[in-house]
Amino acid sequence: MTTSSDSHLTRIAAPEGVAPSPQYSHVVRGTGTFVAVSGQCAFDEKGEVVGVGDAAAQARQVFENLRRCLEAAGAGFEDVVKLTYFVTDLAHLPALREARAAVIPADRLPASSAFQVAALVHPELLLEVEAFAIVPADR
Repeated sequence: MTTSSDSHLTRIAAPEGVAPSPQYSHVVRGTGTFVAVSGQCAFDEKGEVVGVGDAAAQARQVFENLRRCLEAAGAGFEDVVKLTYFVTDLAHLPALREARAAVIPADRLPASSAFQVAALVHPELLLEVEAFAIVPADR
């Protein structure tokens, strides 16, 4: 079993008998305050779509929106225990992984799920990401 720990989170990358993945942790256990962030899309502060037709630009905007939401709850990417990805094409996953890598180091990967969907709330959106985090009690 491969694990890594912070003060309030333990990541179990590969429980015994489960194939490891370099893209996520299979299990993250934590103590503290639970934070749920609604799915974030590539909207700027005015509600305009950023990066029409560009998955990488949209992914960067999504992670910026997630950062702002987490910060509003007193959390950061270091507290994220689960990400859920919704993409209109699985070909957009590398762009999401690159944007995630810019804010979450490889040794601190959260649990993750990915879904291909027929459409998102706006026809120009290519992807959406929701996050769950646990903020340590002393923060």
